[in-house]
Amino acid sequence: MRTGTKVAIGVGAAVVAVGVVAGIYGPGLYADWASEAADDEPTLEASMEALSDTEAVEGTWTVGDGSFAGYRVDEVLQGADVTVTGRTEEVTGDVTVADGAITAAGIEVDMASVATDEARRDEYFRDQAMEVGTYPTALFELTAPAELEPGATAVELTGDLTIHGVTQPATVEAEVAGDAAGGGPVQVIGSVPITFADFGVEAPDLGFVSVEDEGSIEFSLQLESER
Repeated sequence: MRTGTKVAIGVGAAVVAVGVVAGIYGPGLYADWASEAADDEPTLEASMEALSDTEAVEGTWTVGDGSFAGYRVDEVLQGADVTVTGRTEEVTGDVTVADGAITAAGIEVDMASVATDEARRDEYFRDQAMEVGTYPTALFELTAPAELEPGATAVELTGDLTIHGVTQPATVEAEVAGDAAGGGPVQVIGSVPITFADFGVEAPDLGFVSVEDEGSIEFSLQLESER
C-alpha cells in the first residue's frame, strides 16, 4: 500500500465484525478465543534428528508436501492482547547443500493463499495490505553460505526477504533436522522478525483495535532430495 489512508479504509471493513463480537462477549473472552485459534509456532517433528553427517545431505533439495509458511502478529483489542497467525501450504523453492553448508536457497510463498480463522481479515490482508494483485508472492533468497554443524540443529540463514515488492536484508534463526542418511526428508523450520513499515505496510490503528508495528514470518519446510 502507498498511503496510510488507504490502509485505514481497508482495515475498517476487515475488523468491524471483530468489534461486534467483542462488544457482545467482551474483549477479554474474545482475546482468549482468538489466541487459542492461533497456530502453534513451527517445531521439528519428533521423528527428525540432528544431522550427524552433513555430507549425507549434499545436493539440491526441493520444497515438498507438508511445507507451510505464514505470519504471526499481535493485535490489541480494547486493551486485550490477541495473537493472530496466517498460514499457507503454497510454498515452492529449493535448497542446495555443499561442503557442509547451505550454499543456495530460494523460497517463494503464494501470498494470495495465506489464511487465518477470519475471512474478512484475510480479505484485507490480500487486497489492502499485501496488494496481491500487484505483488503475488513473497521471496527469501540466501545471500551467504550457512554452515551446518554435525550433531546440531541450529543454523543462521542470511539473505534478502521480499514482501509487498520491497526487499530487505533478513537473518533467519532456523533449525535443520532429518533422516537424510536413510534417504528420508529434511525439515527446516524458522522465523524472522519484521517491521511492517520496512516493507511499505502501515500497521492499522482504529482505536478499539490496533495491530502491533512488528510481527514475524515463520515457516516449516519439508525438503525432498533431487538425487
